[in-house]
Amino acid sequence: MVTILKIKGFEEFVSFTDSIDPNGPIVLFYFTGSKMENGKSWCPDCEEAEPIVKTFLTELKKNVTFVFVDVGEREYWKEKTCPFRTDSRTRLMVIPTIIKWKGVQRLEGSQCNNRDLLQMLFEDDDD
Repeated sequence: MVTILKIKGFEEFVSFTDSIDPNGPIVLFYFTGSKMENGKSWCPDCEEAEPIVKTFLTELKKNVTFVFVDVGEREYWKEKTCPFRTDSRTRLMVIPTIIKWKGVQRLEGSQCNNRDLLQMLFEDDDD
């Protein structure tokens, strides 16, 4: 059903995207701030969204790959030149953000906390 993966940093993200099977299951990326020593993200919005997203994924009955992407430390993320912000495949403005790979659909910020919007993001793919 749902395959959950975790990757860290832009280089791992690029490496992973290069290996995506175009005929495989849909791939969604969840971009989040890195975890601190206490196990919580430095990004409070990410901390708020993560349990909602994880619960939703446990209930999902679809064949998808869901990838948690650690964008790094706060200082790195805040840089205008952060590749997650500047790369044409991501163009992140805020975190958390969920992107459907090779699609235009995305959820940004507090939208990631909304179960109805999560449902719509996954339903759009029914072929």
